[in-house]
Amino acid sequence: MADLRVKIDKLELKNPVMTASGTFGNGVEFDDFFNVDKLGGIILKGTTLNHREGNDYPRMAETPSGMLNAVGLQNKGVDYFCDHIYPKVEKYDTNVIVNVNGSTIEEYIALTERINELQRIDAIELNISCPNVKQGGMAFGTSCPMAEQVTKEVRKVYDKTLIVKLSPNVTNIAEIARGVESQGADAVSLVNTFLGMAIDAETRKPMLSTVTGGLSGPAIKPIALRMVWQVAQAVKIPVIGIGGIMDATDAIEFILAGASAVQVGTANFVEPNTTINIIEGLDVYLEKHNYNNINNLIGGLQL
Repeated sequence: MADLRVKIDKLELKNPVMTASGTFGNGVEFDDFFNVDKLGGIILKGTTLNHREGNDYPRMAETPSGMLNAVGLQNKGVDYFCDHIYPKVEKYDTNVIVNVNGSTIEEYIALTERINELQRIDAIELNISCPNVKQGGMAFGTSCPMAEQVTKEVRKVYDKTLIVKLSPNVTNIAEIARGVESQGADAVSLVNTFLGMAIDAETRKPMLSTVTGGLSGPAIKPIALRMVWQVAQAVKIPVIGIGGIMDATDAIEFILAGASAVQVGTANFVEPNTTINIIEGLDVYLEKHNYNNINNLIGGLQL
């Protein structure tokens, strides 16, 4: 078998296949399907400082080649996470990563400080697609100065691997990536969902309670792939690719574009065993093409 191990800063991954936040629950929901320990890492459901109910229903809508969601970071807050979820996930023999969210920099800092105390949380994924309430709702990740500021402040209070998750709803994603790298990000993950909407022609009403939501799935893959390729050329830190990855071939394309690892999201709803199938498919691909180490593929796009 080929060597599938990769490194993301201090994280040692058994293989480059991870799960995307919000599509894998907190891992325990998939225990009945396969051994979660086989994954390179799991990114848990988005966590906030305080309890959030999320958006009103309906908040998910199917599209011809993906899905829209407007869940709104529904979770019970960091106290509940520490008391009830952490004891269940610390058992995993894989990298366990918390997706951190906030509406102000102060919230990000307070939440990160709590997570930093948990020994078996190996990294955080800083979600900068959240609306900054002090800036009229503009997402932290759509402004380079704001992205840099939140990364800088979180870096001060977090001493493990800091992954910053980038929003694709920007003009120049490479600029944002360089900005967070300059303020201490150890890696970047991209892309988060694209802003989209769906309308029911019969009722003439939007299909989401929030009118617009985040588009994910195969529809976004070509754009996500392009952005990963651009960012991989712009930064020196590892890049984690996300966006419409449904099988091993999709994952290989992101790796060739420069991703050191990938996250699988929407596919988990379609086929719970997708991540395991991708790991097996990567091994088959490497053997077929006479590679003995996955790292030899990273950034291997031939121009």
